[in-house]
Amino acid sequence: MNKEPVLDVEQLKTYFYLDDDKVARAVDNISFSIYPGETVALVGESGSGKSITALSVMQLINKPGRIVEGNILIDGEEIIQLNPKQMTKIRGNEIAMIFQEPMTALNPVYTIGNQITEILRKHKKMSKIDARDKAINLLKTVGIPRAEEIMKEYPHQLSGGMRQRVMIAMAISCEPKLLIADEPTTALDVTIQAQILDLMAEMKEKYHMALLLITHDVGVVSEYADRVMVMYGGQIVEHAQTKELLRHTKHPYTKGLLESLPNMDEDADRLGTIKGTVPPAYNFPAGCRFSARCPFVMEKCKQSNPELEEIETDHFVRCYLYENEGEQE
Repeated sequence: MNKEPVLDVEQLKTYFYLDDDKVARAVDNISFSIYPGETVALVGESGSGKSITALSVMQLINKPGRIVEGNILIDGEEIIQLNPKQMTKIRGNEIAMIFQEPMTALNPVYTIGNQITEILRKHKKMSKIDARDKAINLLKTVGIPRAEEIMKEYPHQLSGGMRQRVMIAMAISCEPKLLIADEPTTALDVTIQAQILDLMAEMKEKYHMALLLITHDVGVVSEYADRVMVMYGGQIVEHAQTKELLRHTKHPYTKGLLESLPNMDEDADRLGTIKGTVPPAYNFPAGCRFSARCPFVMEKCKQSNPELEEIETDHFVRCYLYENEGEQE
């Protein structure tokens, strides 16, 4: 693995300044890196800060939100201070993003061909003919039949799975170094979900991209991710290699997520649940942000928020249950 990360996020804080002086700490002091050819999954419930993390990396945070602290480096270049014109060059060429719902991400009044060729002409300075040929090849690459005919069609004429394939074609058109996929299969049929995930894995290998896969589905990460970061309340609460995290789960929140998955080997009447809901980002508890929902909560948990500590080699946990454990090894 290349020692230089494609993406390096350092102590990132993205806050939203709401009415009546409320501050929503949507992303609150997170750090991580992603290397070429690697798939890293960012997992958590809705409201945990996953999508805001992705939008922060893409520099797509709109008012009342803003990045208040931290660094985001793409191939060693700091991008937070770039102006909109400079950032436009980075998007597409260096980093690309696949959104949850392709119907809202694609422009309904332009044909599929227009939308792909526009990217190629803008970023790659291709002629109309070369951009059209490249667009057709991209559609074929992502498994779309009748590519020439699809070029002339509009998003509403395609199925959800086909639209998501188009989004992947657009995302890889400039062969970015980092591909961010934000819940890319949420709106799709289960059988199509697997096809889309397999396709993204195939494209990652073909173009040697780094992939940040954002999902609430822990089951997905076991097959596709090299590393997993579990996010809760705007912070990373557990981070490890995928096999290590699934076999030796540490954080009570991660355990709760895994217990809520169906297990074909067990005859259970009901799936496990995590009581309560993710607190709003403007009203986190004073201590550990999971304390109100945690079955192992201690008095200390209610008073202060633990740091993310390495308790075993490359296994990081934010929890007082493992306090000093890393030091003892």
